[in-house]
Amino acid sequence: MRRWLYGVMAAGTLLGSASGAMAAGQCSDAADQQAFELVGLKTALMVVATTCDTTDKYNSFIRRYQGSLQETDRSLSGYFKRHYGSRGQVEYDRYATDLANVQSRGGLGQGTDFCQRNGAMFDEVLALSVNGDLPQYAAAKDLIPETLGVCPGVVTPTKAAIKKKTPAVKH
Repeated sequence: MRRWLYGVMAAGTLLGSASGAMAAGQCSDAADQQAFELVGLKTALMVVATTCDTTDKYNSFIRRYQGSLQETDRSLSGYFKRHYGSRGQVEYDRYATDLANVQSRGGLGQGTDFCQRNGAMFDEVLALSVNGDLPQYAAAKDLIPETLGVCPGVVTPTKAAIKKKTPAVKH
């Protein structure tokens, strides 16, 4: 059953990620990465619930994974406070809103196929073990839009910037 479930997870992605809009990269810290992936899943399921009138399934998801989702929220709140200081909560709220908006627009792009293509996610997540498989499921879904990325506030130097800062070696 688990092998089948992971096959389903790999085969389908939510919100039009086939268009290349997803694949947001990686955080340097695995715990931060997991938190961003879980909030991506929670937000995607919220979009499915509100669009497809499946709030009962969304509420079941929230109740089942309440502890894990609350820990994710605390983790992300801490992440944004570490990287944005006193503006941390404002930036976290902005990120969460932008994530929901981008995922919702992606759903609108699927038109009438959206609910059919994404409604099964509730059955998938509710079939997982209570907390053990949820992070892997969220990671496999690739739900963070590239335009938002994961771990915002961290400036990663580009290759060009690194070359500029590296002094030339004279022989």
